[in-house]
Amino acid sequence: MKAYKKVKNGFDQGVDAIAMTFIAIMAIIVSATVFSRYFFSYTPRWSAEVSLLLLIWVSFIGIAVGFREKLHIGVGVFVGMLPKKAQTFLDFITKIIVIIVGIIFTFFGIKFTMLMGNSTMSGTGLPQSVLYGAIPASGILMVIYGIELLFKKGMHQEWEENTEE
Repeated sequence: MKAYKKVKNGFDQGVDAIAMTFIAIMAIIVSATVFSRYFFSYTPRWSAEVSLLLLIWVSFIGIAVGFREKLHIGVGVFVGMLPKKAQTFLDFITKIIVIIVGIIFTFFGIKFTMLMGNSTMSGTGLPQSVLYGAIPASGILMVIYGIELLFKKGMHQEWEENTEE
């Protein structure tokens, strides 16, 4: 079990590092673009495209990380009114739906990514598949984190209001 936790923590840290790196690169590109546009009246033609590409990848990675960290919005008011067995059942169904959506993202994302492989992006000349590859990557992460959620209680974080005066 220790080996699994070590591998899992390493995997999670890798996913987080990729997302943070993409955010940092995006911030640098946008800042440099604004600077060069303001002071030199020059905008690199690739900057907006690369920034958009990184934003899309970060967003799709964020979907999966949101499931991992149980950060997605839930409607707990109605579920909280149900008996505990019904709550447990709905929790399980929700986790299965996450896994199914991850499989759909993966399957159709791969098909779409392959379909767009012959098209190129105008600013960078990169294949469009680089952009659309975020969909199956997110799907794979959703399946991994969805399966992990099956072994955890609850679908959302419990927020306790500690009011200290």
